[in-house]
Amino acid sequence: MKNTTWIPTAFAALVLTIGALSGNAQTIDTDKSRVSFKIKNLLVNTVNGSFTGIKGDVNFNPDKLDAAYFNVCVDASTIETGIDKRDEHLKTADFFDVAQFPTICFQSKAVSKVDSTYRTSGTLTMHGVEKTVEIPFTFDGKTLTGSLTLNRLDYNVGTDVGSFTADETVNLTIVTTLN
Repeated sequence: MKNTTWIPTAFAALVLTIGALSGNAQTIDTDKSRVSFKIKNLLVNTVNGSFTGIKGDVNFNPDKLDAAYFNVCVDASTIETGIDKRDEHLKTADFFDVAQFPTICFQSKAVSKVDSTYRTSGTLTMHGVEKTVEIPFTFDGKTLTGSLTLNRLDYNVGTDVGSFTADETVNLTIVTTLN
């Protein structure tokens, strides 16, 4: 019988990681950047976790959105929920299959501003599945913070796990700090 304690698809969202400031590619501070997720478990519990190891190319200048882009990935094997046994299970073929799909990546196609919020749209690739997503985000100095909601089944993550055990909906928060 499979362990049915599950978390997110997070991710990967993830993984949006958006950069800051100059007109040139910026460096991501991997120690301060992460993708956090929340997913309901057994309809009453919420499992919190995160991915770290965000890397990639970011070019974000609020005055030059036409030149802005995000091409970032997160290391899927860095998933952490506070329970080692669950984390190891999430890395298996039952969920993220990190041996076959080691990264969760986002590549932007456009960046815009709507009122006081920025938005980036692009391709999120997770577990071998590519989907177009839109990530609203804020920019504060050197930190970009975005959030989105994904359906884990859209990315074939945990397909043998029922939605009672692990909700289909995963809430992601992406915080990217630039050096």
